[in-house]
Amino acid sequence: MTTREENKDRKILVVDDDPESLKLVKKALEYEGYQVETADSGSAAIDALKSWRPHLVLLDVSMPGLNGIDTLKLLRERDEYVSCLFVSGKSNTEDVIRGLDTGADDYVKKPFDVLELLARVRSQLRIKDLNDHLQKANAKLKELVDIDDLTGLFNMRSLYKKLDFELERAQRYGRQVCVLMMDMDHFKRVNDENDHLFGSFVLAEVGKIIRDNIRKVDFAARYGGDEFLVVLTEIEIEGAKAFAERLRAKIEATHFENDSHSIDLTSSIGFAIAAPSEVRVDARSLVRQADQQLYRAKENGRNRVESLQVCSDEEYTPNPELLRR
Repeated sequence: MTTREENKDRKILVVDDDPESLKLVKKALEYEGYQVETADSGSAAIDALKSWRPHLVLLDVSMPGLNGIDTLKLLRERDEYVSCLFVSGKSNTEDVIRGLDTGADDYVKKPFDVLELLARVRSQLRIKDLNDHLQKANAKLKELVDIDDLTGLFNMRSLYKKLDFELERAQRYGRQVCVLMMDMDHFKRVNDENDHLFGSFVLAEVGKIIRDNIRKVDFAARYGGDEFLVVLTEIEIEGAKAFAERLRAKIEATHFENDSHSIDLTSSIGFAIAAPSEVRVDARSLVRQADQQLYRAKENGRNRVESLQVCSDEEYTPNPELLRR
């Protein structure tokens, strides 16, 4: 059984238009060490949910104005799940079924035994703990699936969905989105002249350089091999150019050294920037046009940046014979 000390961080909202019932439940819960807030109506409960974020709601069914059933429906529309226990004088089977089918996690009939009510509160809080642990585990699993182990950047499995979301947001607010493609120049010699472990070290260091130089609103992925993709949000073309040049210079200035192996490398960068409210573009087409600019940077000598302000569906066609990626 949990102790009062363990309960001190638990937040419970009690909603009832009956002052005596409200007082009794509040006193019992506070005696057990819980943090307790009260509301005497459904609308007051919704306001409290926004500001206080309780772990559990004890909710009366019969209230004037916004009743318990309608309050619970609004509660279930929220993204964050909150456990809800109906405490009601409506005790026939049909009322209990209706309450549970609406989304209540449990149903206690008035008049209630205080010790039984407290036991049901503990039960619901245990279930919420299990649900929270499951959500955290799922989030961790999703992170493991979405993140490239070597570089700590996203992998391409999740990137297109994130990019499409940013394009939709940019269209809504009249902003621009930039996709930047970067490829390490002559990376093959890293493995040829050293070993694959050193090649992995270099890629991990490049991933760290990218992570350290993007803003919180931006995100990056390992596109494959020694090729990387960066998405810059809410940015103008001059800002994108400045970022790309800074990243290129940072790579060029880095001396990659690990144990007995070391090497200096450069990178080629191409980016495409578009305003989705002005030109029709989706995630894959914007990535494709950024990749075309990367090809252009390779053709024009490597260790440089090429860019495109997307204004139409026209695309640059590279000459693959000139490339040795």
